[in-house]
Amino acid sequence: MRTDKHGRGVYYGRFYAGGRRVKRKLGPQRQPGGTIGLTKAAAERALQKLVDQETRLVPTAERVDLQTAGARYLVHLAEVMKRKPSTIQDYEIMLRRHLVPFFTGRSIDRIDTQLVSDYLVAKQRGGLSSKTVGNQLTFLHGVFRHAMKKGWAYANPVAAVDRPRDAEADADIRFLTHEEVEALLRCAVDEEFAVVDYPLYLVAVTCGMRQGELVALRWRDIDWVASVIRVRVSYTRGNWGTPKSRRSSRAVPITTRIATELERLFQRSNRQGDDDLVFGHPQLGSVLDASKLRKRFKTAVATAGVRPVRFHDLRHTFGTQAAAAGVPLRTLQEWMSHRDYKTTLIYADYAPRSHERALLELAFSTGARDPHHAPYASLRDSNR
Repeated sequence: MRTDKHGRGVYYGRFYAGGRRVKRKLGPQRQPGGTIGLTKAAAERALQKLVDQETRLVPTAERVDLQTAGARYLVHLAEVMKRKPSTIQDYEIMLRRHLVPFFTGRSIDRIDTQLVSDYLVAKQRGGLSSKTVGNQLTFLHGVFRHAMKKGWAYANPVAAVDRPRDAEADADIRFLTHEEVEALLRCAVDEEFAVVDYPLYLVAVTCGMRQGELVALRWRDIDWVASVIRVRVSYTRGNWGTPKSRRSSRAVPITTRIATELERLFQRSNRQGDDDLVFGHPQLGSVLDASKLRKRFKTAVATAGVRPVRFHDLRHTFGTQAAAAGVPLRTLQEWMSHRDYKTTLIYADYAPRSHERALLELAFSTGARDPHHAPYASLRDSNR
């Protein structure tokens, strides 16, 4: 939306038709309480009508099916956008297992909004979570956006489909208390891996690092002088890369206890080179097997008798405990490397609000609680 020379809002629509970019004026914005102009919903309907009119007049440059368009889009993401191999792998699975089988037998310019809505409903009824289906629609949206630029499709039918509400987002996040953390650490007693697992769990829960970042940690990344861990590398699904946020690095502070445990691990290790792994295989020095790591963690959780949690929930434990201790959420966002501040806000409920509690104490102080206190008495009398 733009403004005219009088400062009034005007809706404009932009879309691709036959490989060319089209821009059209839709109409003025309706002001609050007014009856003239377009609401946002009306503007969206006008845009869809305009798209339908324009695209009937413009032939597609090439008819391709979703499998072909998706494969070409993946090449674009990998070679041009430089997306992580793990991301490309996830998209390939979405395309092969879910999207292509459902939309097979038609070119993508014949896929409309209703069919995309049918896909959403079918996948949810098939047992997929709202978050999973939402991720698939996000990828499909990208496929169509790319297809429109190439002239393979007239419009993006995914744009008009509401994303499913993620009920899991409203659920409580899973984390451990201080006592449960200590119980878990006492049960990191695997005969071969205890020397690595104990400090690994401890760093995970007190630094909030992701599993891929932990197993890729090198001794050069421990800044003993500054008392921080510099997170520069991640190892996920057999690939080395940058951390998930795509930042080149971040610094996470370490406590005295962490520094002591890391020093103890360093002294025990026979691999102390700068590029040697901190949490490498005790005998081989290689990257820990992610699946086996999770299995050992699951065993330790069961043995400790604490609430069922995943390894990733150690990161949630860090977030909740740090917020509860009063760490500002913006600082926590930096430490946890959340690209979006909204992600960090899930820990806001655990942050102390001492000034709010103080106001509540003042409002319900001993004098104010007394029903015979003068203000209450006069209010009672006035309401008779």
